[in-house]
Amino acid sequence: MSDVSVPVAAGTRIGHVHLKVADLERALGFYCGVLGFELTQRYGDQAAFISAGGYHHHIGLNTWESKGGSPPPPGTTGLFHTAILYPTRAALADALHRVYAAGIQLDGASDHGVSEALYLRDPDQNGVELYRDRPKEEWPRNADGGLAMFTRRLDLEDLLRQREL
Repeated sequence: MSDVSVPVAAGTRIGHVHLKVADLERALGFYCGVLGFELTQRYGDQAAFISAGGYHHHIGLNTWESKGGSPPPPGTTGLFHTAILYPTRAALADALHRVYAAGIQLDGASDHGVSEALYLRDPDQNGVELYRDRPKEEWPRNADGGLAMFTRRLDLEDLLRQREL
């Protein structure tokens, strides 16, 4: 048995998420058409892989078990949301602009001290978080130096002003 008290390697990260969707075209319309991800590979009407910046894939979409299906009902287990990390505040502002331009409503928008986040749903009602991290030096700390995250209302008008045209 391994020693679970030893933390995972510091460079470990989540590589991608793979989502079951009811309609591949509709999902691609959201993730590529609205959010701007690029299609890297497609398997007919059954699966597609999309990315940002030329990576092999950040998001996989498939209809293998879900074609024409409906979202899981409230009160069941499953994915809460997929979090998409943007590199800058201007890039997050552009994502907000894209969401607004597509007529998609936000479920919420929060300042967590360590990050700024937008919450919405994809066409299959999967939760999606669009966020950017603040530099580690700016993270709120309590008196003993531990993280002191919080949830406050995010000023969306101020965020949109950060968008680079």
